Amino acid sequence: MNLEKLDETGFVSLFDGESLAGWHAEPRVYKSLYPGGPDIKEVLAKHGISPPAEPEKHPAVWHVEDGAIIGQQGTPGYGGYLVSDAAFGDFELVMEARPDWPADTGIMLRRRFQDWTGFQVLLDHRESGGIGGFFGNGLASFSAVPFAVRARTDADGNVIGLEADDPATSMEPVTQEKIDRLSYAGSVDDFLAVWKWADWNEIRIRCVGALPVITTWVNGLKVAEIDTATIDVPDYDPKGVLEYLGTRGHIALEVHDNDAFFGESRWGSGAQCRWRAIRIKAID
Repeated sequence: MNLEKLDETGFVSLFDGESLAGWHAEPRVYKSLYPGGPDIKEVLAKHGISPPAEPEKHPAVWHVEDGAIIGQQGTPGYGGYLVSDAAFGDFELVMEARPDWPADTGIMLRRRFQDWTGFQVLLDHRESGGIGGFFGNGLASFSAVPFAVRARTDADGNVIGLEADDPATSMEPVTQEKIDRLSYAGSVDDFLAVWKWADWNEIRIRCVGALPVITTWVNGLKVAEIDTATIDVPDYDPKGVLEYLGTRGHIALEVHDNDAFFGESRWGSGAQCRWRAIRIKAID
């Protein structure tokens, strides 16, 4: 396992530690499956899945406590985003996160204003969750992940940590196709060696290029990298994605909603995710 020494110079803070200045909340509202494509609600309906009704009336709740941003569901089952007021092009982003279990969260990049579309770095701290991989919100729902995790429990069934997910019993198995979409796929054993259970973990993201190459690290360990200009996914059109997103976008933190498939195993009752020390460096 090779932990990288990463440059810490040139960063500016995106969070003052006291307020949500520079950020605004947006509800988790679904739109098209991909630019110019069908509404995702129609796609879900064909699979017998009903998204939460009128999500714009049930935003997630965000506040600051003890120097950290805390996000949680306001109305049980409904999610939302905390979105940066500013938009960014090429950058390196660093933050510390401490999600409860289960809490399906993530960091969105190049997100369109008041639109769920953008690239997401996953922080799916739940059963069969991918951490450090990628998902295309409104970008053909592509999934590109190196591994998945599940709960490690003691003799009484209490969750005491993470372990590698079992593809045979997984709720959302990692396939070779998902791994092959990555230009770099880290080891689950290396990840488990650096992840700190019930503690703060540093998430670092580098996003560079018109259709960006996105790289992730957790606690200094390189986890995954994807070239969004070259991935081969049904309904994913790089030219159309670039035309729709442009080369700059917002950063967003996620509180996921619950659905008929995962239920509260996606976001537990009363669960929170906490974020602190959020900082960014522009890359010329």
